[in-house]
Amino acid sequence: MSVLITGATGLIGQAITQKLREQNIAVHYLTTRKGKIKKEEGFKGFHWDPKKGEIDMHCFEGVTAVINLAGSSISQRWTKTNKKKILRSRLDSLQTLRKGIENLKVSSIKSFVSASAIGIYPNSLDRYYTEDITDVDSSFLGEVVSKWEEEISLFNNLKFSVAAIRIGLVLSQEGGALPAMAKPIKYYVGAAFGSGEQWQSWIHIEDLARQFLFVIDQELQGVFNGVAPNPVTNTKLTKEIAVVLNRPLILPNIPRGVMQLVLGDMSYVLFASQRVSSKKIEEEGFEFYHKNICNALESIFHKAQEPSDAILKEFV
Repeated sequence: MSVLITGATGLIGQAITQKLREQNIAVHYLTTRKGKIKKEEGFKGFHWDPKKGEIDMHCFEGVTAVINLAGSSISQRWTKTNKKKILRSRLDSLQTLRKGIENLKVSSIKSFVSASAIGIYPNSLDRYYTEDITDVDSSFLGEVVSKWEEEISLFNNLKFSVAAIRIGLVLSQEGGALPAMAKPIKYYVGAAFGSGEQWQSWIHIEDLARQFLFVIDQELQGVFNGVAPNPVTNTKLTKEIAVVLNRPLILPNIPRGVMQLVLGDMSYVLFASQRVSSKKIEEEGFEFYHKNICNALESIFHKAQEPSDAILKEFV
């Protein structure tokens, strides 16, 4: 097996790359920065420019699976310009990949899996979402994910399995939302958002990386939720972080209006509620290492610091 990854420098991409290297699986990665290109045994970089639809076709040589994680972060103000960048970065990346694959004279690709997001599901305190739900959230995020998955579906015209993983709140000490949530709690100014009743469908970074590899290894087809089996409310998540950090929660919940002033429309993601099922991927045989929020947080905050892979660290 040899895997081509886009978005390899991001939080999820680094975790997946690390897993692949631990298994001695060759990694090809695409980067827009020529200075980040390395050519080493089992770890090779290739240049692309999705905005221009350009890609080094050598990146596909010997590749048996493709993992697409490319896309501008949603954690930025949702200005008109940034909204366009968030959407186009996802569509341009997929279109460039697809056209590149279509132009291959010979292809060894057996599996393609792309990131998606649970933001497609409508904001609700009482619904429980499985992958067959067709309703789409009316927010900007719902619009982005819907168009993202429409572009992913075009890969079904090619001769390999195609899957999308709808990613929830990723828990990691290396980045993402958790460090931002933990920091105010650590300094005694943490609090839940709004009512605190909104559901947070989370997943430990290790399980998410393993799920991507499971999907390509099994050549699974279709949409799968990338969430752990036991979602929690925002209040529960905040309390559990405080317990692990051994800090009290002494402030009242943070009103929505305050975060609207600070973050603008992007504050929507802090108050949206999606309770999402992991049953489909479990029925395929995937087993989560981190099923409960308390154990997941303990693992993240208390695990011993391990030396990083030298090549990956330099690459990042």
